[in-house]
Amino acid sequence: MRPGYAIILERAIASPTTMTTNATPEALSHAPSLAIDVQGLSKSFGHMTALRKVDLQLAYGEGLALFGHNGAGKSTLIRTLTTLIRPDEGTVRIAGFDRESQASKIRSIIGYVGHQSLLYDDLTPRENLRFYAKLYGLPDAHELVERSLAEVGASTYAERRVRVLSNGMQKRVAIARALLHRPRVLLLDEPETGLDQGGLELLDSVVAAVKQGGASVVMATHGTQRGLALAERAIVLADGRVSLACATSETTVDAIQQAVLAERGASSRSGAQA
Repeated sequence: MRPGYAIILERAIASPTTMTTNATPEALSHAPSLAIDVQGLSKSFGHMTALRKVDLQLAYGEGLALFGHNGAGKSTLIRTLTTLIRPDEGTVRIAGFDRESQASKIRSIIGYVGHQSLLYDDLTPRENLRFYAKLYGLPDAHELVERSLAEVGASTYAERRVRVLSNGMQKRVAIARALLHRPRVLLLDEPETGLDQGGLELLDSVVAAVKQGGASVVMATHGTQRGLALAERAIVLADGRVSLACATSETTVDAIQQAVLAERGASSRSGAQA
């Protein structure tokens, strides 16, 4: 089945034209202090404003949980960080690289798991990972692919076509794809979708390991408890603007949920008045 145009674009993000070698913690220590630096980010689609003057800074080794109701701007923000969406205003720098002039470099150092797996349906998980490993120019690709399949619990399904796998297994393989090149920044858009309890435990361990290795994680999620447990910082988006930003140690599940509900109610009332 041929992928739609949007999926082709997203696969371009997962298959950067400029490759990078694996980033070790030592190498990261010489990188700019901020993994992500966003200033005044705005984006509209026609008459709909998706992001409004968003500021965001995230250091290496930190995790950020993005909360907000559907349509609040979480996915737009993450897709802008991937360079898939061009902002109308503002600046985006990932690991010191500018989104406008160095987009290909950004694509080479990020990992992205979105709503689509970005896997090829007619290939097996093993073939998909070997394909991406080749694109990244990774050494010892065979060994790396087999280890990656084992780490996400997909070895048993390695020779089955992706199209026949469950959503949860496809998500596991997509996680392996995003981690193959040890990205400096891992971007996750509602990664819990389709995962069973074992898959959720895998997700938790992946996020922890990525941060421990010195890279950063941004995760958009509706799972307040998991988001707060996995991240050091939290942001609530409402109608494209940052309505709450805080350290996860300084807030609670109830506080985040109340903030999301309050903003959802305000958005509904605004829509009704319009």
